[in-house]
Order: sequence, then C-alpha cells, then structure tokens
Amino acid sequence: MIDDSRTGRSPRAAAVPAAVLGLCLLLTGCCAPEAGGVRGTPGAAGLRDPYFPKQGNGGYDVRHYALDLAFDPGTGRLDGTARITARATQDLSAFNLDLAGLTVREARVDGVPAAVNRAGNELTLRPRDELAKGADFTATVVYTGVPEPVTDPDGSAEGWLRTTDGAVAVGEPDGSMSWFPGNHHPSDKAAYEIALTVPSGLTALSNGVRVSSAPVSGGRTRTVWRQSEPMASYLATVAIGRYTTTTGTALGSVPVVTAVTAADPALPAATAALRAELPVILARQRDRFGPYPFGAAGAVVVPDGALGYALETQTRPVFPAGAFDRSTLVHEQAHQWFGNSVTPASWRDIWLNEGFATYAEWLYGEDHEGVPARTRFEEAFADDDAWAFPPAEPPAAANLFAAPVYRRGAMVLHKLRETVGDPVFDRLLRGWTAERRHATATTADFTAYAERIAGRDLSALWDVWLYGRDRPARP
Repeated sequence: MIDDSRTGRSPRAAAVPAAVLGLCLLLTGCCAPEAGGVRGTPGAAGLRDPYFPKQGNGGYDVRHYALDLAFDPGTGRLDGTARITARATQDLSAFNLDLAGLTVREARVDGVPAAVNRAGNELTLRPRDELAKGADFTATVVYTGVPEPVTDPDGSAEGWLRTTDGAVAVGEPDGSMSWFPGNHHPSDKAAYEIALTVPSGLTALSNGVRVSSAPVSGGRTRTVWRQSEPMASYLATVAIGRYTTTTGTALGSVPVVTAVTAADPALPAATAALRAELPVILARQRDRFGPYPFGAAGAVVVPDGALGYALETQTRPVFPAGAFDRSTLVHEQAHQWFGNSVTPASWRDIWLNEGFATYAEWLYGEDHEGVPARTRFEEAFADDDAWAFPPAEPPAAANLFAAPVYRRGAMVLHKLRETVGDPVFDRLLRGWTAERRHATATTADFTAYAERIAGRDLSALWDVWLYGRDRPARP
C-alpha cells in the first residue's frame, strides 16, 4: 500500500475527471510536476534501530556539522545555528532532523526558507525545491531555548547538563538531540566544527583540535573546535566552566588537551600525574590496536554530580572527578579505536564498544600491572550479573550498558584469544581496527572477520559465549 499523504498528493486526485485535469494543465501548468522534475518523497522519520526506532532519519547522509553556539550560564539559555551539509540518498520532498525541546526560529535549505513542522522530537523541513538523489545540500536551522536533560531508559541523565559554573554535554545514546538538530543515529557519522561563545573567563571545550579562541562583543570569548575525522553524534561533547587546562603531545605529533574542573581547587594537582600518563597509555594502546585513529587526544574531568558516568566522547573523553582513575582512563581511551573509529551500526552491536574496551582494561593489566587476563576472565565468569542475557542480544534499551555487554563481552574476546592463539588474536585486533577505520560494523561483520583471519569456523564459540543463554559448566 502506498501512503499518498507522504508524497504530497491528495488521495482525492484520482477522482478528478481527465478533461478537467487536462484543462488545468493547459491553463496553469500547476497540477503536475514539470517534465524532468524531481518526484521526491519524504525521508523516513527514524531508522528503525532495534532499541530506538525513531532515532536517526532516512533519505540523506550528513557529511558535516557546523554548530555555532552561544551559552549564558546565568540563564541557561542556548542560542544555536546548525549548518548541516548532507547528500540526498533518495529523491526528497522533505526530511527530518532529531531535536528535543528547543524552539526553531527559522530553517533554510540551500539558503532558501524551508517549511518547518515539529512533532515531538521530530523536526521536518520541506525545501521549496525538491532534492534529487545524489544532490549535496545544506540545511541551516536557527534555534534557541534552555536545553533539558534527557533521561535514558536505564534512568541515567544525559544531554545538556547544567553545572554550577556552566554545562557539560554528552550524548550516549540519545542526548545530543537536546542541544543540536541532526541525524542522531550512530550509523550516520560526519565531520564537525563546533564554535562556542561563552562569558570571558570561562573555558569552552569540545572535540578535536582547537583552531581559534578570541574575544567577541559583550565580554564573551568565541572558541572554535574542529573534528575532521567522522564522528557519530552521540560522541560530540561540550564542557563549559572554570577549568585548568594542560596541553602537550602524544604519539609524536598528536596534540593533547586535558582539562580539570576548578570547582575543587585541589583537583588539578591531584589529577596531574594520571593526566601526564595519557601519552604513555595511548602509545601502549597503539602498539596493541594499531595506529591512533584521530588527530587530537585528551580528557576532561568535570565536577562530581554533573553526570554519573565516564564517557568516551571522541578525542576527549569526559570523566566525573571521582571516576578519573587509571582503569577508567584506559577503558575510555580504548574506545577511540573500539566505538569511536569502529562504530556500531546499531545499538544492538554495542558490545563491540564495551566488550572491547573492557578487554582493553584486562590486556593493560596483564601487560603493565601483572594481572593475567585469565584472572579477570574467571572473575567475570563467576559474576552472576554477567549472565543475565547474551551480550549480542540485550533484551531492551535499558540493558545496553549492563554487565553482560561489558564483562561477558570481554569474555567473548578472551575465549576467542584462547581458541585462535595470541599471534592470530593480536593480528585480528589490529586488522579489525584497520579494516573498519572510521566506519561502522555489526556483530555479524566481526564474527565473519574473525573467522576469516582465524581460517576456521568459530560458530561453536559464538553459540556459547556470544549468543548462549546459559553459563557453561567450566570457564
């Protein structure tokens, strides 16, 4: 069945007599598309992700986000302009962006005003001229308001979160729509430029390389950050407030920026030694996982209470002060390879992020702290919570960040290592990050890749450790 309402054609049109329709065409030429014109349909309002079916949108592929944001910490007001460069993947009469709460002042497509409709978190733009498949276009959205946090299915808060002196923005899995419009699904990665205008005296941090920072009118400073490599929108971040920052380099030429909240005057000194280890940790992970995939690195330590978890935001992970320890730092930096460069194609594939990052902790402990990965494996095996469900099949969105995804996901990798041997496993780790660099992947992609590198059928391993619902009698 074809829903004619989605094409802009009235279902009553079929009842118009042919003679009347012909007269209309002769007199006005307005009752049918121009010969050779685009006959577009609206892009899908959601990508049917298994856990977030309305997340993301169909009909286009974003290439670049240019976000120009001004934030007033006193009122909480955010004024934004988003310029989204994309390519149509079908003939488009309209397309959707995900945006929660904020008020849209105007929208344009290729500089021409576009019709705007809001329905919940769906922002629909209808350009004056339809977009042909393969056409590049730029959508500009001007918006304002006080962003509200997003509550995850597991009860945690994300999105644009206020702090005592500013804000911190994080987006996994659904929070980025609270502060900018976009195609908010991990399958659509893009480059970013994020400009932040804040009161002078506050620091404004984001992803990638800082390209400029200069005073502007009204006692404010505008800082521009550029993330050139593709990034899923859930990995975009902003941190605004009073921070102590340190700069350096890693891996020979990668600029490193670390920042620590000054809300607690003791924190900059208390975290200095661990922050100084970051280049060493990255070098060790490069040796294990292959070349570092990005042109910048760092970490941001935010006040406790701002958010309840650390997050692998691209190039610059965010940590609550109380969670900034070596194990967590190793975990979040490992995500730069596993999750940020190689990104899950859907949220069902989240174990490819968390299982790998957890196993990176085990490998780091084995290589540099004298704790065999097998010891960590046996501890995880004994954890009843890790067997609540198979890591590749979380039962609901609320379970995406539960113990089976992390600990049993890591167990899958350790059993793979024991099955194929260390030389093949090491080659597999480095090859996986090379083959899928800056791309997306599914669980099926990984299992097929592992079998190709191992040169053998591994279905028995997957059946027990990746998809099995019962704990084996022996580890």
